[in-house]
Amino acid sequence: MKKPGNELLQFLGGLAMLVVGLYILAQKVMVSSSFLSGMRLGGLNMNNGMIMIPLIIGIIWMFASGGSFISKVFTGMSVLLIVAAIVISTNISLVHMSLYEWVIILVLIFGGVGILAKILLASRSVDKEEKADRGEIEDNRKKALDIEKKIDKEIEQIKNEK
Repeated sequence: MKKPGNELLQFLGGLAMLVVGLYILAQKVMVSSSFLSGMRLGGLNMNNGMIMIPLIIGIIWMFASGGSFISKVFTGMSVLLIVAAIVISTNISLVHMSLYEWVIILVLIFGGVGILAKILLASRSVDKEEKADRGEIEDNRKKALDIEKKIDKEIEQIKNEK
């Protein structure tokens, strides 16, 4: 059976590996935006100004109609369109790094995840082992009681023979 302190140290070590690996990876990623190009919906190319038009229409419609449900849905969809345009225009790239750095990052991240998974998923298998051990102990108790009953019967028979 494993010591609980050992599992806690492994969990903290795996968590530290994961955090350090993700921190180093975050330092090696460049994020940029090219929002000037706009967004393409089907065959229609919408630049930045055209993406704002549905929001403007939705706001005017909402105030003119007294806040009808359809105008609120239209305005909400316009906001989602703007957020989608921002996300689509975001470029994520890695900076130049050596293979050694890349391997260290991968070992830290996936090694940490592996250790965490081992500790978090091992508790279920330990529970199964403990249940099996309890079942074994219960079987041994029953056998001991059976033997005790047999001994008691034999003692009674010996007493009766005298």
